[in-house]
Amino acid sequence: MDTTTVFGPIEGPPPAAHGAGRFAPSPSGDLHLGNLRTLVLAALFARASGRAFRWRIEDLDRVRAGSAESQLADAAELGIDWDAPLVVQSERTAAYEAALAQLTERGEVFECYCSRKDIQAAPTAPHAPPGAYPGTCRDLDEDERRTARAALAEAGRQPALRLRSSLREARAHDALLGTLTAPLDDFVLRRGDGVFAYNLTSVVDDGAAGIDQVVRGDDLASSAPRQADLAARLGIEPPAYAHVPLVLSASGARLAKRDGAVTLQELRALGFDVWGWIGRSSGFGAWGSFAEALGEFDPARLVREPAVFIPPE
Repeated sequence: MDTTTVFGPIEGPPPAAHGAGRFAPSPSGDLHLGNLRTLVLAALFARASGRAFRWRIEDLDRVRAGSAESQLADAAELGIDWDAPLVVQSERTAAYEAALAQLTERGEVFECYCSRKDIQAAPTAPHAPPGAYPGTCRDLDEDERRTARAALAEAGRQPALRLRSSLREARAHDALLGTLTAPLDDFVLRRGDGVFAYNLTSVVDDGAAGIDQVVRGDDLASSAPRQADLAARLGIEPPAYAHVPLVLSASGARLAKRDGAVTLQELRALGFDVWGWIGRSSGFGAWGSFAEALGEFDPARLVREPAVFIPPE
């Protein structure tokens, strides 16, 4: 199946002969050092393997004005370039509708009328993780659906759309973590507020752009099996995954902007050697530029443990 026809072509040069990697931030604020490190590693994985490197702006949910531009400027300041086109998710809703229609036609989508509170209060199926969707709306008859739909409409809401799936395990391979296994529940494809869910949009956009390598933070590793399964359902070859360790604060929590001077501009103003820190924290020497990093980069040498960052005074 030609997924570029089904899901809408992304205008620009065709995918590189050796595929492509990508970086796909949400434009919700400036990139902090952990984001920058993941950006660098994603670009290194792609370029070192002869792939194109794409940039996608995931702006369907959290958006802060000017953030997308500042993120692109930070990448350029670090000397990291990307291959056209620049993909903006808010411009690709027709592609997500087409993917959803394909799944719906095969009977793999159902309406869900549950609130988050309903799901938390419902009994969990055996062996399912806490908070997993228990299948409440999966097998309702049409009268029950009509009643539930009307009740939501009175409250000014619409049903969420979920993937119809048996509660079973899905697997994906990760270059750094090995085999990833996760339960595959009836996860959301489009939320009740009409926003398409990350798992659907990411799979559709990766397929349309020829992304065959996904490098991102290991906090997203648990989503890889369900995304690989969804890709297969849509006739898309699942990408190769490499989930890299996060950057943590001194308290052991994931690094955040509240942890002090953590953005590129803040650190540069303090004279902090951003490139040097990224190189050392990744298991290499102190890098001075992307070109220098690319000359030394070897995925086999990449550290497997989180990096701890203490902002300079």
